[in-house]
Amino acid sequence: MNQYETGFIVAPNLPEEEASALINQLAEVISAKNGRMIKKDFWGKRKLAYPIKRFNEGLYVFFTYEGAPAIPAELERRFKQTDAILRFITIKKDPRDAVKGKKKVKEAEPAETAPAGTEPQPATPSPEEVK
Repeated sequence: MNQYETGFIVAPNLPEEEASALINQLAEVISAKNGRMIKKDFWGKRKLAYPIKRFNEGLYVFFTYEGAPAIPAELERRFKQTDAILRFITIKKDPRDAVKGKKKVKEAEPAETAPAGTEPQPATPSPEEVK
């Protein structure tokens, strides 16, 4: 199964009940197609970088899920049919990125310290030393 992340922006003029119903309806598409929702992230109302369909704000929503390639295709089809969706994007997550991230998490080695009783040498000479 592939892992995907889909982000979309809902029009801010949509009543809260309708917006949450739309989000839940889109989330149900994933389970209906035998996918598994990993995370549903609702950022709320945010300012857009530029006006979209004469809106300066939008409700940001992100889904992270696993499933067949038919799931993002069906979601995108529904996004295009729904006027309340201003923008959307879907990316396929690379499973190798998760492995690379785990390797980088190793504990940092302690920095080398000078032996006790020795003072560190200044990198640049002081003004008195130059004269």
